[in-house]
Amino acid sequence: MLSRRDESQVAGLMRFFKTGPGQYGEGDKFLGIKVPVTRAVVKECWKEVSFENLQECILSPWHEVRLASLLCLVEIFSRAGKKKQEDLQKRCVDFYLANTDRINNWDLVDLSCYSLLGEWLLDKDRTLLYELARNGKNIWERRIGIVSTMAFVRKNQLSDTYSIADIFLEDCDKVPLHDLLQKAVGWLLREAGKKDEASLRMFLDKRASKMPRTMLRYAIEKFPESVRRIYLSKS
Repeated sequence: MLSRRDESQVAGLMRFFKTGPGQYGEGDKFLGIKVPVTRAVVKECWKEVSFENLQECILSPWHEVRLASLLCLVEIFSRAGKKKQEDLQKRCVDFYLANTDRINNWDLVDLSCYSLLGEWLLDKDRTLLYELARNGKNIWERRIGIVSTMAFVRKNQLSDTYSIADIFLEDCDKVPLHDLLQKAVGWLLREAGKKDEASLRMFLDKRASKMPRTMLRYAIEKFPESVRRIYLSKS
C-alpha cells in the first residue's frame, strides 16, 4: 500500500472525507490511493495475511491502509463461509468488533459492515445491531448498526431495517441527527423499498412527518416526482 501512494490525490481525498478542523474526519491521513487500487492490493495478498498483520494495519494512521485491513478481513470471512469454517468467521467478527474505534469514516463502515457483520448475523440473534444503533459510542458504530442490515435486505428480510430506522427516529425527537446517520438510514430505507415498495410506503405514511429532511429525501429518491412531493410536504 505504501508503495502505491499518489501525492497528487491526497488533497482531494482529504477534502472529500472531511478531514478539516471540526469535520467528521478531522486529522485523518491519506496516501492518495483510490479504492480500486486498494482492492487490487487486497486481491494480491489476502491469502498470506495473518491477524497480526491485520491488527498492525487497522492501527495505521493511513486511511487506505485501514481500509485494506478491513477488505482483507471481509475476504477471509467470506472464503471461510464457503468452507464452513465458522470458527474462523467468528474470529473475523470478533476482530471487527474489537476495532470499531479504527473504523472511523463512512467508507470504512460501508465497505465492510454488511459483508461481514450483517452476513454473520443472517442466521443469528441481531440484538447487537440494535445496541450499536441505539448506544454506539460514536456515529460510526451507530452507522454500522443500520448499514449492516443491507445483508438482510438483500435476502428480502426487511423488518430489522425498519425497526432500527425507528431507533434513529426516536432520537430525532431529542437532538438533531447527524447528517451521515440521516443519509445512512434513508439509504437503507430506499433499498428496502426496492424489495417491497408497499412496505416502505406504509412506513413513510406513518413516519414521514417526523423524519429529518435529508433522511426522507434519500428514502424516497426512487419514487416518481409526484409521490416525492407528497411525502416532502409532510416533512
